Amino acid sequence: MCTVFVSGATGVLGRRVVAEMVAAGFDVTGVARDPSKHADLAALGVRPVALDLFDRAAVHAAVSGHEVVCNLATAIPLGERANDLMAWEDNDRIRREGSRNLVDAALAGGASRYLQESIAFVYADGGERFLDESAAIAATGVASAALVAEAEAARFAEHGVAGVALRFGQFYGFDSGHTVRAIDATLAGRPVELGYEAAYRSSVTTDDAASAVVAALMAPSGIYNVVDDRPLPRAEYVDALAHSLGVPTPTVRSVPLELPPEFSVMLRSLRVSNQRFKGISGWQPRFPSAWEGWPYVVAAWRARYAQARQA
Repeated sequence: MCTVFVSGATGVLGRRVVAEMVAAGFDVTGVARDPSKHADLAALGVRPVALDLFDRAAVHAAVSGHEVVCNLATAIPLGERANDLMAWEDNDRIRREGSRNLVDAALAGGASRYLQESIAFVYADGGERFLDESAAIAATGVASAALVAEAEAARFAEHGVAGVALRFGQFYGFDSGHTVRAIDATLAGRPVELGYEAAYRSSVTTDDAASAVVAALMAPSGIYNVVDDRPLPRAEYVDALAHSLGVPTPTVRSVPLELPPEFSVMLRSLRVSNQRFKGISGWQPRFPSAWEGWPYVVAAWRARYAQARQA
């Protein structure tokens, strides 16, 4: 049985990933920094471990003996905090220092595969063009640390083992803070997006992202895009959400405001292609676009909201 070590195992992506790995027959160890979440991982059949990714000795000890290491840890700020560069420091440190510690530990422990979470925000604005993995890169500010983490996966691969980085589109899922804010804004008739309405948004449900991580356990070394089959312009993305909620589309769907250079990546038109990863791994998203994904996400959100009201 293949042994897998997963950092970020209690996040919106990580908990889906470890559940799928256990179902697929993997022996999984998952990091839960909050001890209160250990029971949640154990209930999924995951071996929980408390770990500080910045403690090199502890990381080496925890990773030792695992054949696969997956770094899915992030600390993405929500709401108003996302506009504060200092609020991104933890996330940047995880991608810079945490990924380095995990790669060093994976190499020292004899792991044969390392998988790193990354983001599609690193691409330069592509307008209406589809962007594959060879497209121009223009990572600034909040996205630049993702390239450092990708480089760590490549460094792992230089040792004759498999190093994979997955550039995810923007997640949407019923338990994602960003998703809940988008739903609340749509219900209130407020703008949901930033940037021009015609600019493309490449997204992927957290469930499809999780299945992509499991599929990547068999992929050759490299960088791969993980997004919906059909990215939508921001206006259409909001239309799909409003339709799923059964409410009128907000009069203004997106705000084309100016942002400081550090945050300019959030305004770009990114029509990202998933064809390379699908061709190599056989992965297929369950939801081709947000038109199919939002009804599923909204139904799950409503079920959770109803459950919370009854509690």
